[in-house]
Amino acid sequence: MKQLTLIRHAKSSWDNPGLRDFDRPLNARGMRDLPLMAARVKAFGLIPQRLLYSSATRTAVTARTLAQTLALEDRNCMAIPEMYEACWETLLNVLQGQPDHLDSIMLVGHNPGIADLGAYLSGQTLHHFPTSAVHHLMLNVLSWTELAESCGSTQIFDYPKLHT
Repeated sequence: MKQLTLIRHAKSSWDNPGLRDFDRPLNARGMRDLPLMAARVKAFGLIPQRLLYSSATRTAVTARTLAQTLALEDRNCMAIPEMYEACWETLLNVLQGQPDHLDSIMLVGHNPGIADLGAYLSGQTLHHFPTSAVHHLMLNVLSWTELAESCGSTQIFDYPKLHT
């Protein structure tokens, strides 16, 4: 069995309309929610062997905070440029290319790709996948190349507004 944790980046800012989407930082709510989300991920015991994330500013900041909170080594955290606003098929291909000695992976990405990947793997659509949401799945596969529709089951689905 493999484990996969899908996380949508923390809430980003739209304050600067001239800024490229890729470069948008977190807003005040994102900065507030992020440490709380990272602490919950740690409390759930979701410590991945590898953390993969989109190289956009908002996902990189989210991933760095998670890595620090979870005490992950830099060598186990990788920015994947093609994850920026990727569709679920691209994210699936990224996962299928991971080595099988890894049993747990965390992806930090963007909607709708991250939510659609979770729906594909779990066989259930989550109608709301807000910023800072955490979707943890157990995958009934021995190899990342075996990932297929409905091969996983949702173990945790959590997000900040559940706690306010």
